[in-house]
Amino acid sequence: MSYGAAAALQTALYSLLSSAPALAGALVVDAMPPSAGAAAFVLIGPEEVLDQSDKSGDGAEHRIVVSVISDAAGFLTAKTLATAVSDCLTGATPVLSTGRVVSIQFARAVAKRLGDGDVRRIDLTFRVRIEI
Repeated sequence: MSYGAAAALQTALYSLLSSAPALAGALVVDAMPPSAGAAAFVLIGPEEVLDQSDKSGDGAEHRIVVSVISDAAGFLTAKTLATAVSDCLTGATPVLSTGRVVSIQFARAVAKRLGDGDVRRIDLTFRVRIEI
């Protein structure tokens, strides 16, 4: 197993999301912006990596969470952005500087209210299969 493609994958995901027309104007980050920031943003978040090596070579499955966070009333804004994220990533095969993306598949989503309910968060989990 190798974790060697993790940084390359994050770079590729950032590039895909920040250049997606459906996400134009949405901030794409890998750390929470200052509290006086965007009303809605996309956060490239945590990941879990599992060995997927076989006799043909090294490989890994990255289970990566991409979150949409919005302070707009209701879930509509967050769900619209989450749909754009899902459409952008599912089935994409970005070129990596290390390794090769075999597939990106949507795994699950969890939508919830944060704190006193004024902020919505949707965590989308994707399975990314990489050959090293």
